[in-house]
Amino acid sequence: MTKDEHSKRILLGEISGVHGIRGDILVRTYTATPDAIASYGPLTDATGTKTFSLKIVRVTDKGVVARIAGISDRTTAEALRGTKLFIAREKLPETSASEFYHSDLIGLNAVAEDNTPIGKIVSVQNFGAGDLLELQPPEGASEFIPFEDQWVPKVDLSARTVVIRRPPSTGDETEDAETDEPEQT
Repeated sequence: MTKDEHSKRILLGEISGVHGIRGDILVRTYTATPDAIASYGPLTDATGTKTFSLKIVRVTDKGVVARIAGISDRTTAEALRGTKLFIAREKLPETSASEFYHSDLIGLNAVAEDNTPIGKIVSVQNFGAGDLLELQPPEGASEFIPFEDQWVPKVDLSARTVVIRRPPSTGDETEDAETDEPEQT
């Protein structure tokens, strides 16, 4: 699979575990509604070489329990744990001018509100409390920015930019150090 073909695929979910002895799997989905993952047709792995047809059994608070055609035992299903599930972008609904897929954000230039370059968006993560943009500045470690209007007021796909308002620093502040003296009793 060429790099161009790979970039035209969207990550929809990941096999996070197994359920029962008949080979059912637990899928963490990244779709707007969890059971939508099965509605786009067969999914592929990261290499694009393995194809998976899912049938949703039920939706749980941890994702969806699904069956994969051709998988009928727990051992075979267990071997798929960690497999990321992709779909060709053209199989997904078109987005409106104000909508985008998370994968559209990766590689965008991040700028401050005054248009000063501050880095690139290298990933979109969700650790349970909401989506986060991973911002890689030109130098130093990456940082996570909450993907909320308050911190990300504008995404311009045509200009390939995202405007970032950085949250206040949570690091050690010198002025805080002066006021953090122990109380005298």
